[in-house]
Amino acid sequence: MRILITGAAGFLGFCSAVSLLKKGHIIYGIDSFDDYYSIKLKKKRIKELKNYKNFYFKRIDISKKKKLENFLNNKKIDVVIHFAAQAGVRYSYINPSKYISANFFGFLNLILASKKNKIKKIIYASSSSVYGDSKTLPVDERSKLNKKNIYSVTKCLNEDTAKLYNKLYGINFVGLRFFTIFGEWGRPDMLIFKIFKSQIEKKILKINNYGNHYRDFTYIGDVKNIINRLVYKKINGHEIFNLCSNNPISILDLIKNFKKNYNLKVKFTSLHKADVINTHGNNKKIKKFLKIKKFSNFYTSFYKTFDWYKKNKINKIS
Repeated sequence: MRILITGAAGFLGFCSAVSLLKKGHIIYGIDSFDDYYSIKLKKKRIKELKNYKNFYFKRIDISKKKKLENFLNNKKIDVVIHFAAQAGVRYSYINPSKYISANFFGFLNLILASKKNKIKKIIYASSSSVYGDSKTLPVDERSKLNKKNIYSVTKCLNEDTAKLYNKLYGINFVGLRFFTIFGEWGRPDMLIFKIFKSQIEKKILKINNYGNHYRDFTYIGDVKNIINRLVYKKINGHEIFNLCSNNPISILDLIKNFKKNYNLKVKFTSLHKADVINTHGNNKKIKKFLKIKKFSNFYTSFYKTFDWYKKNKINKIS
């Protein structure tokens, strides 16, 4: 297949690209190299991808409609995987307009360019943030949405836009409500990599809400497996799936577990207004749809990622 991946220099885009390239797919990757976190790390990821002869890259900002359309012309793309976005819930309080431009208008531009090029399947990233502080856990795809910040607003807008364009033009969509993804090549602004970096550099790790919250951590290996299957899976309409482990981990328990083996220094702070306290998703729908038996064990994947992080000295480029 010929596949376009937006956000190819990002965590999800890069890992999905590697997995699909190994299966022989032709991958066209685009990215704007947004400086929300280390550009050095993003360029390192693209350098890795360029080792594959079936990978082609172009630096493009998807909020620039004409450049995106020109790039897609005559590529004969079979599937679009849309992972480009302005990340970071807290940053959305500081620069909300950037989220509207990148996340909403960028997605709309991609849909219009796909329509123009007769692309009929788009897999895109939504987020667990659309559920906000849900009173009933675990949340499933039918749970009430409770937007708490501009980031989650843009994700809800994307879901509504996809639903509309499916009805109007027959483009098929798969929206993935990602919970907290971690693993090799992960984001340096996320808690797990902050734990690793703080340990290696002997610095103090700040933990919000005094650690009194939990997260539905999901390993990147499970994400890659799902993307590989979705690329081939026939989709008719607009489907939404939770992408989560259904196994929430207490942050306090995680820190205690890590400190059994390492002398990690921690400073506890209060809850940030942007943060959701607890996340816990029901993953029955995606497991049934793709016939997935189980997800990876958290602590096995966590320490596997830490070993990789140390070996590759990621703290020096993140």
